[in-house]
Amino acid sequence: MGRIFEKRKHKMFARYAKMSRAFTRIGKEIAIAVKMGGPELDNNPRLRVIIAKAKSINMPKTNLDAAIKRAANKEDGDFEEILYEGKGPHSIGIMIETATNNPTRTVANLRSYFNKKGGALGVKGSMEFLFEHKGEYKIAKEGINLEEFELDMIDYGAEEINIDEDAIYITTNFEDYGRMQKALEDKGCTILHAELTREPTNPVELTEEQAEEVNALLELIEDDDDVTAVYTTMA
Repeated sequence: MGRIFEKRKHKMFARYAKMSRAFTRIGKEIAIAVKMGGPELDNNPRLRVIIAKAKSINMPKTNLDAAIKRAANKEDGDFEEILYEGKGPHSIGIMIETATNNPTRTVANLRSYFNKKGGALGVKGSMEFLFEHKGEYKIAKEGINLEEFELDMIDYGAEEINIDEDAIYITTNFEDYGRMQKALEDKGCTILHAELTREPTNPVELTEEQAEEVNALLELIEDDDDVTAVYTTMA
């Protein structure tokens, strides 16, 4: 009985730790969005997208409001977005998006992770060509004329539209991301989730053992508080 309780307690702490990291990263994204466009939602489309993202992971409104207030007052420091690139085990390309107020600390940490797990942190442009920068939206399906909607969205840059029982999923090029958001907002759509992502152009198949080696590096990277997203060429 005691062993079962300990396992449950460990899982609970792990879940809370993961949630805490996610909230911290959202806070940094808010800080950058407010720095670039101000704290007013009506005038800051990027901030509106981050709020939708925060709600999708059940971040409490009080936490959101506090994060926006801290960002407006610059209480958390001056964050900036920096993209890092590296090569993992078995020549897997890795792209790392960060939000940091101390780039020296961030790059030192990332370099140590690669060195520990048989990879190497690269220079700008060394891996980016292996990925396509895409925008992804998830919106509520209710009240939408699907046939008319699909035709309209193609005009605003939708590359792919998928529909399930509850939601509509739209993929765009990076260049059309902002235009798509405005179109969805103008149509009164409920944006459930929105993000920019990086998809590998030629995913690499690995054996289970090889994938475990890459994942060991990815776990170290993803646990770093300065890291907001990680993408790989691994299939």
